[in-house]
Amino acid sequence: MAESDIETVLTTCEQKLAAGESIKLGAEGFWRAVGRVKREPALTERYAERIGQIDRRTFEAWVLRSYPIRLGEALLWLGTIISLAVVAAGYYVDEPWNGLLLLAGTGGVMVTTHGLGHLIIGRLVGMRFTHWFIADLARPQPGVKTDYASYLRTPARRRAWMHASGALTTKAMPFLMLGAAAGMRAPLWSWIALIGIGVVTIITDIAISTKHSDWKKFSREMAIARQLEQSR
Repeated sequence: MAESDIETVLTTCEQKLAAGESIKLGAEGFWRAVGRVKREPALTERYAERIGQIDRRTFEAWVLRSYPIRLGEALLWLGTIISLAVVAAGYYVDEPWNGLLLLAGTGGVMVTTHGLGHLIIGRLVGMRFTHWFIADLARPQPGVKTDYASYLRTPARRRAWMHASGALTTKAMPFLMLGAAAGMRAPLWSWIALIGIGVVTIITDIAISTKHSDWKKFSREMAIARQLEQSR
């Protein structure tokens, strides 16, 4: 895509949004323009803010629910603390309750630390975040919204690891909780359940996320990073 085409696409999106029209970014050629911008640092600097504004305005139009990122982050940390407290309570009860508490707490930690993984790694590599959100009823797991201008200015390899961070954190939790299972002498079935949950989430990632979610984005950004490195 030529630079003149990028300008045309962004201007069209801006005009339609200003007129109050609902737009689909893919149909407008927006993501093709973004892909081109990512591959040339000079274009990134020139267009990052405009792309970020368009992305944010369309996000606010389609998202089911969104809240300030500070509120979302506080709730994620609170949920993590409560979930860990549930696991800790398992040390003070007998079977089968310790196993049930272990699994309940693990489930909670898996949900809350996914978003926290993105936040922590994203901020470490220079990204900002704007919202905590629920996309729609089909995807009820809360997510964190990047400030897309800061996302574009972050090197591609670092963007890739930000995408991977949430998935890696979630997949690690069931296996890390095996240590808690040993400490509280949890029943065998809870060990089997933890391992099963961990294996199933890995298989799910391989089957789905590599095509539609975090790992697809990881692969995309790593490919861009390799292209940029080869062009130097």
